[in-house]
Amino acid sequence: MRVKNQTFWYAALLSLIIDQASKFLTVQFFDLGQTLPLLPGVFHLTYFTNKGAAFSLFSNSGGWLKWISLGVSLGLVVLALRANLSRWERVGYGCILGGALGNGVDRFVKAEVVDLLDFRLINFPVFNLADVAINIGIGCLLVAAFQERQRSDRAQRNKR
Repeated sequence: MRVKNQTFWYAALLSLIIDQASKFLTVQFFDLGQTLPLLPGVFHLTYFTNKGAAFSLFSNSGGWLKWISLGVSLGLVVLALRANLSRWERVGYGCILGGALGNGVDRFVKAEVVDLLDFRLINFPVFNLADVAINIGIGCLLVAAFQERQRSDRAQRNKR
């Protein structure tokens, strides 16, 4: 039996595994607040926790973010089971699912998310690979939308 939107599931699983492995290693080998400069003053690995969403938004949310992560994840699973997605949509939605699950697992198990990527050159908030996966997914969906727009424009020109 062939699985529908197979690339979606691969992207989700890969994103989730990489995120959770990076967080596990961070917790195992760093003390909270400890930093390892890879490019001093530019990029560090820093063990930080976050009870909120991206950039510590909604830090005093009372736990509803975990339910949003779960809802988004379930919605994406239903989408992948029912829709015929393009290649870019499969990768995009899969990465978003993997990221949502990665941060969702942290929220349900620890009530906080482990962050580790620390770009200091631009004074950016510390984030994690689940956040990276979500942003890659959004980028893929933008590519898919742009391609669909081009196809639509071509079809309109051919009708004239």
